[in-house]
Amino acid sequence: MNKQKIAALLTGALAATGLAVMVPSTSNAAAACTTPYSASQVYTGGMSASYNGHNWNAKWWTQGEAPSTGGSGVWADQGACGGGGGTTTTPTTCNHPTWVAGTQYATGSIVKYAPNGQYYIATHDNPGYDPTISTWFWSPYTCTGGGTTSPSPSSTVNPGGFVVSEAQFNQMFPNRNPFYTYSGLVAALNAYPAFAGTGSDTVKKQEAAAFLANINHETGGLVYVVEQNTANYPHYCDTSQPYGCPAGQAAYYGRGPIQLSWNFNYKAAGDALGIDLLNNPNLVQTDAAVAWKTGIWYWMTQNGPGTMTAHNAMVNGAGFGETIRSINGSIECNGGNPAQVQSRINAYTSFTSILGVPTGNNLSC
Repeated sequence: MNKQKIAALLTGALAATGLAVMVPSTSNAAAACTTPYSASQVYTGGMSASYNGHNWNAKWWTQGEAPSTGGSGVWADQGACGGGGGTTTTPTTCNHPTWVAGTQYATGSIVKYAPNGQYYIATHDNPGYDPTISTWFWSPYTCTGGGTTSPSPSSTVNPGGFVVSEAQFNQMFPNRNPFYTYSGLVAALNAYPAFAGTGSDTVKKQEAAAFLANINHETGGLVYVVEQNTANYPHYCDTSQPYGCPAGQAAYYGRGPIQLSWNFNYKAAGDALGIDLLNNPNLVQTDAAVAWKTGIWYWMTQNGPGTMTAHNAMVNGAGFGETIRSINGSIECNGGNPAQVQSRINAYTSFTSILGVPTGNNLSC
């Protein structure tokens, strides 16, 4: 993560932590303009471009989205440019509080974790989740005595950016519900950096295409945020679980890109992600990043009715067909519903074509 992204994230949010953030202060002369923005250029996190008299820094992978303060939020405005002189900076000081379990931490808060002496930064408001196990913190976050604050390389999420650009995402889902934002998907990537980040560039793109093809099928092209058959809602409470259904008998219906359902799945996903989804299942239909994280959680960690996770199916060469088995098993596979299987295959074939990679073998189950 570059210094400009850190400053943009932490300005204001860190006022209560005692950290003096490194904020550029413009000298009398405007900074020199960097290379002009090009719509055909691929920009990854940290790359710069000038546009409309300002310098801009990309926060993550982007292509075809002109720099602005709106859109997906991928661009950070670095201020007016045009002359020489550059910028000066105000040094930082290190004064991070020690993390305390159960304490409310706002987005951008930096805490010191006493057992290992490392610093962690909150990516979401949270009620004191343990920084070492929660995906709601970046870690470790190193503050050097020289006055700059920056995360270590291990905390950089998908350093090259997501392998699917926003333009490609929009092409895949032209009629998607506005809830399913590209920025929400990118924000969710820090939960599982190995997702679409393992193996060759081809394998990474094939995995991304496979995930998006399956959720395309599950949500009608990212149109549906919640399960449409409301008659099913009361059926997803497994009362044999010791924690029961605290949000209500009918509260654990399908939500989000993978249509997460059942109280035990909300419990398992929430525990893995550091989010109390058992008591707050509605987060999956109100917070885009949380919704995307649940989909990626299932993809990365659950065999479902299959024999392997969908992630392993793609990175280990088992093929797209095995991802279908991991999601819907015998309901669709082994002749269970060939039309549904073909629907998923058609989407996968389309998405790999958009990403410019072959489909690989074993498309069906």
